[in-house]
Amino acid sequence: MDPAFWHQRWSANQIGFHLPEVNPYLHRFWSRLALEQGSRVLVPLCGKTLDLLWLAHEGHSVLGVELSEKAITDFFQEHRLEPSVSEEGVFKVFRAGDIELRCGDFFALTAEDVADCTALYDRAALIALPAPMREQYAAHLQSLLPDCVGLLITLDYDQAQMPGPPFAVGNDEVQRLLGSNWRLEVLQEQDVLGESWRFLQAGVTRLDERVYRVSNR
Repeated sequence: MDPAFWHQRWSANQIGFHLPEVNPYLHRFWSRLALEQGSRVLVPLCGKTLDLLWLAHEGHSVLGVELSEKAITDFFQEHRLEPSVSEEGVFKVFRAGDIELRCGDFFALTAEDVADCTALYDRAALIALPAPMREQYAAHLQSLLPDCVGLLITLDYDQAQMPGPPFAVGNDEVQRLLGSNWRLEVLQEQDVLGESWRFLQAGVTRLDERVYRVSNR
């Protein structure tokens, strides 16, 4: 998927994937990770999600990675935060309080960049990528975080009924991508089609949302 696709989506404000509230699964399941106060959380492909603020308010240091600079500047403006801005390697880095957002390609992230991250939150990264890039994403994620626990949220539906993103990522694929190195526990699974007008309008007949606790400790 060409980066221009995401830049165009943000430029045109075609961001139906952005939730106007904190994801309810964070409230429900984050405590299941049993993280220490101050743990640093990696949030790949973070957009301008309110989940970043929630994690910071819970006492975490947050490292988000996002391709779109517009998404990042919108996040800080909408929450009246004044970030410091610096150039660090291939990334433009925005920092305010306990939130650090790196603007650039997630695949350019190095283990050194995330050496202090012990937690992962993936609500919309894996499902934002087409199949070949999901393979690359999973491999890169595992190389970055050798000692980590986190939450992963996926969607599963008949991909023939609607093109992504978000893409359908079934349990079998999650197990194949991550199961050899991560322990995967399904915390919740439910059909959310009735809450998703866009999928209904497209003729999708099933939309399963799964929440995983993932750990490689």
